[in-house]
Amino acid sequence: MAELPKRKKGRLTGYDYSANGSYYITVCTRDKQHILGHSVGGGVLDAPYVRLSKYGTMVRDTLAEMDTFYDDITIDHYVIMPNHVHFILSICGERGPSGTPAPTNARLPAFLSTWKRLTNKKAGFSLWQRGYYDHVIRNEPDYLRIRQYMEENPVRWTEDEYYQE
Repeated sequence: MAELPKRKKGRLTGYDYSANGSYYITVCTRDKQHILGHSVGGGVLDAPYVRLSKYGTMVRDTLAEMDTFYDDITIDHYVIMPNHVHFILSICGERGPSGTPAPTNARLPAFLSTWKRLTNKKAGFSLWQRGYYDHVIRNEPDYLRIRQYMEENPVRWTEDEYYQE
């Protein structure tokens, strides 16, 4: 019997994911299918960009609607690629008197679970792979590096680790 692949541990050991802060998130489509859009442009006069499909547009619109559910979470920046989504999410909720999170369900795992569930329901099928990738943004240079990576992602699409013919 073939050995199953080992799943990478996706969380920063010892980090309080209910804490206020910013997170860089990547969510991939199921089987990395190119269903969110396709890369166009790249000519002399136009830089490559992703033209969103109906699913990509729905994903974008649902991401924009999330602030109606979570008033202590904002999406600072996002990019939708043909088979994945990157976004920077900031949690800025009130903390309780002992430094514990104030009573709220607006934290990273709950937010992502809700967003995935809503997009799946609107699509009528499961769009996403299990889990997601996250990176705790530790300082301003880290934030700026990630933001630049996201902005340049459509230009480097054919070199992207998620690119497939």
